[in-house]
Parts: sequence; structure tokens; C-alpha cells
Amino acid sequence: MGIFELAAELGKTLKNDKRLIALEEARKAYEADERVMRLMTEYEVQQKAIQHEAAKEERDENLLKMIQDRIDAIYDSILATDTYKALEKAQNEVNELMEMVNTTITFNITGEQASGCTHDCSTCGGCH
Repeated sequence: MGIFELAAELGKTLKNDKRLIALEEARKAYEADERVMRLMTEYEVQQKAIQHEAAKEERDENLLKMIQDRIDAIYDSILATDTYKALEKAQNEVNELMEMVNTTITFNITGEQASGCTHDCSTCGGCH
């Protein structure tokens, strides 16, 4: 089996991993969250408003500050939602998985342990 065939098999196997399945479920829940979508829409509108005001020759600094404060509040509201927190957690778990996979591949190519060894075998693809 060639490299790309092996990579395709790895991709298919990863796609069925519980962490990637959880990420897809978290992404769908996030996108289905009406409150988050309303906040995202308002966030985009406020971003356009601040760009429009900032492009003016005579900017209203008070208005710019008000818009920026609202943008910051919307951003904080999005980050505080349960669906965002679940998405972020799932994404972090997938990132860790992909790092472990890459570390395992690198080790098998070089025979050397990656410099980021945590000495916690649960985070490693194997060193012996």
C-alpha cells in the first residue's frame, strides 16, 4: 500500500474517532443555536459599522468607542454560550489527537522522540 492510500485509510479511521464525531456534533449544535446565530449576525453588522465609521474623514470617536464596546460585549456573549464552550472543547480534543498522530508519524520516520514529550504516556503514540 502506498503513502497516499495509507493516508486515506488513516483519514477514514480518524473520521470515525469519537473525538471527531463529537466535534461534528458540537459544530452542528453551535450552528443550530439561534442565540449564537443572532449574536453572530449582530457582530458582523457592528463590524461593518465600525469599518464604515473608521473610514470617514471626520470620525466620531465616541461612536467608534460605543460600537467597539458593543462588539466586545457580543464577542463575550458568544464565548459564554454552552454551545461555543462545547465546540471549543471538542476542537481542542481533536487538535490534541492530531498532534499525537503527527508525533507518532514523526517518531516512526526519525526514530526520535518529539521535543514536546510530556512524559505522560497517555498523550503519546508510543516511544518504545
